[in-house]
Amino acid sequence: MAADAPTDVVLLTGISGSGKSVALHALEDAGYFCVDNLPPELLREFVRLERQRATPRVAVAVDVRSAGSLPQLLPLVRELRAAGQPVRVLFLDAGTEALVRRFSETRRPHPLTAHGVHGELARALTEAIEIERELLAEVRESSTVIDTSHLRPAQLARWVRDLVGVAGGTLTLVFESFAYKHGVPLDADYMFDMRVLPNPFYIRELRPLTGRDEAVAQYLQAQPEVGQMLGQIEAFLRHWLPALKAAQRSYLTVALGCTGGQHRSVYAVRSLARRFGDEAATLVRHRELDIHA
Repeated sequence: MAADAPTDVVLLTGISGSGKSVALHALEDAGYFCVDNLPPELLREFVRLERQRATPRVAVAVDVRSAGSLPQLLPLVRELRAAGQPVRVLFLDAGTEALVRRFSETRRPHPLTAHGVHGELARALTEAIEIERELLAEVRESSTVIDTSHLRPAQLARWVRDLVGVAGGTLTLVFESFAYKHGVPLDADYMFDMRVLPNPFYIRELRPLTGRDEAVAQYLQAQPEVGQMLGQIEAFLRHWLPALKAAQRSYLTVALGCTGGQHRSVYAVRSLARRFGDEAATLVRHRELDIHA
């Protein structure tokens, strides 16, 4: 890599307890030079130095521990991008119930419970989490979000490696299946409900299978309403894809849910990923199936 050439920069941020340490280790294993808890005001100089050193890939973790300088983060990212330096921002999030459980299990304090944001008295955990959400709300809106509420560490590490493994500069479509009974994903840009479609679960020989199996695929292909719904979703995405690309979106997550996240949503995700494979980079996630992989 030539000196001062653009470095692949991944900015990792998100809610405390959502798995940033796991994600940072996954990036390190993928060959990124990683720095944790870098103050935002040092980001520009850090990237400049790594470009001079011809470091091909760097990952920087920034979180609420730098609360005082968080307002500088997005302007710095925009400044770097305007100067021709690609920066991908990944935001890890999780539901409050999952976060409370994780802090309870690890017995680690939330960074805003011990000292507060500006030296206030210590806070209750749930209050600290909500304050952190407010502090990071603007950053979240400008990031690619990964909902880690139901993810095991190995699954999160795999999803992070998949995301950064896609070439930057183009829109990547992420198709994700999920089960409504386990909650909706927080990282979805668009969400579609497959529960109105015929359910293979009620056919005895199809019940133990998944939407990855040919027998389930054949059954769903034979249902007219399945083709109709997938065609409508495809038409919607194709209509808005040029505008999304023009807005310089890096990733677009399309979530499709059914009751158990096993049959209909899995088949729909695989089908849509194939339909868009020739015109955009695509990633496939099966939240419920991957948990047990």
